[in-house]
Amino acid sequence: MDIQEQLNEVFEALQNKRALIHHITNYVTVNDCANVVLAMGASPIMADELSEVEEMVGICDALVLNIGTANERIIASMLKAGRAANAKGIPVVLDPVGVGATPFRRKSVAKLMDTISFSVIRGNMAEIKTIAGLEAKSAGVDSLDEESDGAKIALTLAKKLDCVIAITGKMDIVSDGVSTYSLDNGDVALTKLTGTGCMSSSLIGSFLGASNKALASAIAGILTMSIAGEIANKSQGMGTFHTSLIDAISQMDVQRMINSAKIDFIK
Repeated sequence: MDIQEQLNEVFEALQNKRALIHHITNYVTVNDCANVVLAMGASPIMADELSEVEEMVGICDALVLNIGTANERIIASMLKAGRAANAKGIPVVLDPVGVGATPFRRKSVAKLMDTISFSVIRGNMAEIKTIAGLEAKSAGVDSLDEESDGAKIALTLAKKLDCVIAITGKMDIVSDGVSTYSLDNGDVALTKLTGTGCMSSSLIGSFLGASNKALASAIAGILTMSIAGEIANKSQGMGTFHTSLIDAISQMDVQRMINSAKIDFIK
């Protein structure tokens, strides 16, 4: 099955099932993440209370874990939710925001990865290189790394972790350890709006919850954000762009994506 057929399949799955997506995510972007999930046709739950996360994830179709504003309590909830999701066969997405910035973040992500099996890990180049044990350059949660070796890193790490690795940046790379794709859509305005990476992870979770197809869901989620960024109105400033971005996501369909996508099969 070629990638266009796979994209059509995950879109159709989301149209046929209003997937319920449980988030334990960061409070900077939580509202935007909820809104893009709704705009895409799925349904969000944002719940991080330790005493209820097992029950909450048990009624959902996918789990998205985002460490952007994590603390010890939230990491404990993530571990509990992730174990419950794995036990029930519910796919899990990890967004390791700023993993290389502090020892707490590195240790927390290492513990999550030791405990939970992930379907998709999405991050910028510095975050993925940190997870891969490579030297990375970052400024807080922003990557300063070159992306020329992204395909090799994604492919190698995907094989090692047996999951889909998605690297987002100027050029996006997605690999499941067998097939690797580059995605060349997007707009510089997306870098001037907080949370577009977090929203991309939520979009991936939306497709994944409906289809349980990790590679196509990662590609569809990233392309939705990138193409919406190209479509959204930038002429009146970032506030207008923010609203217009949600509008463009809500109007995304598979034909618009396929017609607009700049996607290449690397290996």
